[in-house]
Amino acid sequence: MAAPSFKLEKSHPTPLAGVDEAGRGPLAGPVVAAAVILDRRRVPRGIDDSKKLSAEARGALCGKIRAAAQVGVGIASVEEIDEINILWASMLAMERAVAALGVDPAMVLVDGNRCPRWNRPSTWVIGGDALCLSIAAASIIAKEERDRMMADYDRDHPGYGWAKNKGYGTPQHLDALARLGPSPLHRRSFAPIAQYSMFPPTGPLGAADEIEAAAPESPAVAGALIR
Repeated sequence: MAAPSFKLEKSHPTPLAGVDEAGRGPLAGPVVAAAVILDRRRVPRGIDDSKKLSAEARGALCGKIRAAAQVGVGIASVEEIDEINILWASMLAMERAVAALGVDPAMVLVDGNRCPRWNRPSTWVIGGDALCLSIAAASIIAKEERDRMMADYDRDHPGYGWAKNKGYGTPQHLDALARLGPSPLHRRSFAPIAQYSMFPPTGPLGAADEIEAAAPESPAVAGALIR
């Protein structure tokens, strides 16, 4: 598959921000979003979907992107995830990321199949992190920022293996949950955690992913949702 490019970006006004999030699926920790406005004259080489890059490559690119672009990061806490569900917490983190840019972009390209409920010109792009350089750059920043946070949390809450599993439901993590019970950073609205709590889950695990999966997989589509 071809690397991300500016092909879609070129059809929209500037400044243009790409937005992506990291951390919808884990059982613990916040969801983190990033917004990136790239300087098209100073694009670091090697930008790609964060999932395709090694940790070493992501780390190197994260520093280069921050040095050459405008970057905003937004976070939705575990408490917010449990209160409004992971889908809307992800949207909230995206809103905060764009606000953190310090400038109002003329257009925002959002990875996925929906945009936040905001009053911004925006469009969603399915598979945007593999298509658009701006979104791919945002995916790298969001992933690196969240991984750093989970490594910090691992030191404060040892035993769950977060530095390695990043809060995902790996066998090691589930075994630690059975032995230690949930920490304050576990998402009690997620079914595997709710069984350890007096509170029932507020919604089915993976509901947000089911919504996203309902969108057509191919061809990759950009949906013009101007909000």
